[in-house]
Amino acid sequence: MRVPYKVNLPSGDRYAFIKNTLGTRELHTVCEEAHCPNVSECWESGTATFMILGSNCSRGCRFCAVTHGNMLPLDPDEPEKVYESAKLMGLDYIVITSVDRDDLLDKGSSAFANVIKMVKELKIKIEVLIPDFSGNHEDIDRIIAAKPDVIAHNIETVQRLTPLVRDPRAGYNQTLAVLEYIKKKDHSIITKSSIMVGLGETDIEVEKTMKDLRNAGVDILTIGQYLRPTKKQLEVKEYSPMSRFKYFEEAGYKMGFSFVASGPLVRTSYKAAEGYVKMRGKYD
Repeated sequence: MRVPYKVNLPSGDRYAFIKNTLGTRELHTVCEEAHCPNVSECWESGTATFMILGSNCSRGCRFCAVTHGNMLPLDPDEPEKVYESAKLMGLDYIVITSVDRDDLLDKGSSAFANVIKMVKELKIKIEVLIPDFSGNHEDIDRIIAAKPDVIAHNIETVQRLTPLVRDPRAGYNQTLAVLEYIKKKDHSIITKSSIMVGLGETDIEVEKTMKDLRNAGVDILTIGQYLRPTKKQLEVKEYSPMSRFKYFEEAGYKMGFSFVASGPLVRTSYKAAEGYVKMRGKYD
């Protein structure tokens, strides 16, 4: 099946500088690990997404290109490395995400919180895209207490397809529970989630997922086309037309989301800063 969407190859002085900076510090970005099509656009605009807790994930979701298994020790210098890199890059908005670390007692939440606290010294806006920490409130509380500006956690797909698409440890209802808990614990934190289409879901199922997210208090929603990273991942069932994305965008605003980014190449961190600005009037 031919991909109908086109994106320019990564380029630009700032893109090259950021790529070199990351390489010299042995840091990882989900932009590269997950083969994001927007990497050049985001990096050139002053936004980058760092992936912490190593490059190997303890889970094996069937849509994801990130390496899983063979878990390595945490890097004790990671908070300083992220801080120095963000400072050198002159970032205006940073997104921090991580692999899942089910092998660790606290699922890596303490290390995650330490990175947030360190980067906060730069006085830039911080968005985090967190794992579910198996729904453990104590681990989630560490992230909330670190006070990022936005906390994102992705539901990824509709309920029916969750067992096929996501790792068995990543449940649909667990994701909703995590998002709802964050909003109830600290209403000032902006919450965010993302849905992929093209895996065989119906419009009705997508709309139900959107309503479930809104009922969980989610403020920002992104919807994008699933693009198969390699032949090891799930096949694309359908490439959605722009009209479908436009329909979901309009439906999302009607449901009460404060910002909706919906399009073929939209990913969780795409236009992250713009989504924050849309919400800022309520919280700043």
